[in-house]
Amino acid sequence: MDHFNFNDEKAESRLYVGNLDLRITEAALIKMFSPFGKIVSEDYLWHTRGPKRGEPRGYAFIQFSSTEEAIRAKEKMHGRMACGRPLVVRLASEKYPIDGAVNHSKTSEGSRSLVSGGSGGQTSRSAKIAAIKNKLKAIDEEGHSTSKKQKQSDEHCISLEKPHQR
Repeated sequence: MDHFNFNDEKAESRLYVGNLDLRITEAALIKMFSPFGKIVSEDYLWHTRGPKRGEPRGYAFIQFSSTEEAIRAKEKMHGRMACGRPLVVRLASEKYPIDGAVNHSKTSEGSRSLVSGGSGGQTSRSAKIAAIKNKLKAIDEEGHSTSKKQKQSDEHCISLEKPHQR
């Protein structure tokens, strides 16, 4: 198996989870998605600078051990209500929907990553992923107190509801 097929297979089992309420912690996210399969890794993104430094960004990535598990989780969790907000769940390899949902980012950090992510190639993408992981590790080491406060408040909003049918 060559390097590119491995990356494609890995991307197909990785989910983007967006529109997360700020009270949802990493542990709660894992708990919500673990019934659908084995979670290999989870990347919960935090603001690294500015006035929101140390606060959750409102989205995460979850890597399942297989594509089938990821697709099942996507089908079951997309649109589910968590803390009063519908979850946005899609395969990380999918393009952004055309309906304008991309423009929800208000920070220059978020929009800069969307603009620069187009044609940079595999090397720059890998470098970006490594940089994000390093930032998350640094934030994790300094931000345990924020996580504890968040854990207390998230227990009140994690009950998942199915989206309302029209």
